[in-house]
Amino acid sequence: MNKTFADKVIEFNQNLHYSGELPEDFQVLNPYLDNPETMIVMQKFYHKYYNDSNRRKFIIGINPSRHGAGVTGVPFTDTKRLENICGIKMKSAHTHEVSSVFMYDMIAEYGGAEEFYKNIYINSPFPLAIVRKSKNGWLNANYYDDKVLFNDVKDFMIASLQKHISLNLITAEVFVLGKKNADFISKLNQEAHLFEKMTVLEHPRYIQQYKSKEKQLYIDKYILALNKN
Repeated sequence: MNKTFADKVIEFNQNLHYSGELPEDFQVLNPYLDNPETMIVMQKFYHKYYNDSNRRKFIIGINPSRHGAGVTGVPFTDTKRLENICGIKMKSAHTHEVSSVFMYDMIAEYGGAEEFYKNIYINSPFPLAIVRKSKNGWLNANYYDDKVLFNDVKDFMIASLQKHISLNLITAEVFVLGKKNADFISKLNQEAHLFEKMTVLEHPRYIQQYKSKEKQLYIDKYILALNKN
């Protein structure tokens, strides 16, 4: 029996494991190991929206935050939007993530979650959460925050992107969130020849935090880019 898009994503997430080197101030968190309910809600989400064999466009984030995909297992989806928009309730956690607010406002204008996810897949080049030790405990970190960290995780990221592509993603154009992220994805692309063209969009967190008055402009920009072909 042919595996659906959902089956392949779930299998990818079930087998996620990072065993490579890390600088001593960094740690990798695997949401699926930390909370058994994360695995359950992630499976419900993909079975609901990806239970087909459609080819999809690919949006690349940075790496999951502890309050979004680091809890729900679904990129740019906190527990509020997972329940209110996707209809999947998470009992063991309650999170609010800034990026999730923008993403779901944009998805609503695109035509709603069903229409959006039918055409588009979102994930990260480093699909696990990264945290960095600080005076105040562990804080969210990006894979590119430290040169040594990036070099440590680079091969894992290329392998992850190749696995994402094998789900049945369109590689003629990829949509990368965040300019700094795009610089690093470009380096990976030069090495591994993953995508023909990269279109860079502002990261949802940046828009929500610094450009909230112009939010509609950015929503329009996203939708125009994603609907181009």
